[in-house]
Amino acid sequence: MGIVGMPNVGKSTLFNVLTKMGIPAENFPFCTIEPNQARVNVPDDRFNWLVETYKPKSAVSAFLDVVDIAGLVKGAAQGEGLGNAFLSHISAVDGIYHVCRAFEDPDVTHVEDRVDPVGDLDIIHSELRLKDIERLNGERLGGRRRMAAQHLSEQGCHISCAEAPTEQ
Repeated sequence: MGIVGMPNVGKSTLFNVLTKMGIPAENFPFCTIEPNQARVNVPDDRFNWLVETYKPKSAVSAFLDVVDIAGLVKGAAQGEGLGNAFLSHISAVDGIYHVCRAFEDPDVTHVEDRVDPVGDLDIIHSELRLKDIERLNGERLGGRRRMAAQHLSEQGCHISCAEAPTEQ
């Protein structure tokens, strides 16, 4: 699960609470650049009961991989802030925890110079949608290229992208 949100909303603090780690959670945007990762055991009394009752040779309890991802800013889909690196980190996780700031504190900066959790949600959702659309369009185009290459191959044509037809 990836922890996402705007810079300085508490993502790294939540990561530290969930993982019992002590990664830096500083009061400046992009304190986290590379994602922090940890695996957390998920306690389950039912699992413990099953292990005690049936005494298997090995027992592997449930766990959750948690990833602290750098803050997203408006325009990330066009490369603002950490841009595409941030968005690629999000696409690498199976799900996201979305952290929004809803507290006033003049000592904690906000990249938009305001506290507006709904506005922050809109920015994050818009950036994620833009990246999804870009990815879908790329895959669609890539699929068309594969189909065209397959069709040409079936027809006995072998053309590489570097070979451009010349005018005579």
